Amino acid sequence: MSAKKIITQVEKRPRVAPEGDKLMQFAFGRENYRLMFIGLGVIALGFILMVGGGSDDPNVFNDAMFNFRRLTLAPLLILAGYVIEIIAIMKKPRD
Repeated sequence: MSAKKIITQVEKRPRVAPEGDKLMQFAFGRENYRLMFIGLGVIALGFILMVGGGSDDPNVFNDAMFNFRRLTLAPLLILAGYVIEIIAIMKKPRD
């Protein structure tokens, strides 16, 4: 068999189209990415709210370190951000 005959036989085979372009889809949809960025924003806000409360003078105690914002609100925001991230990863994208 000559090389020209083999090439023509290969060219005559029917080409199979990819199934609904499933190979070219991303793992996450637009809504998943939107939820991920919202979750990252909530986590960043929680860490920003936790900052501060120190004293310039080491001999002076500052009670601002133990307020509601730093002890309760900021950690809850961080946990809520992580929950949003888990939901964003687990949510099935729409077709």
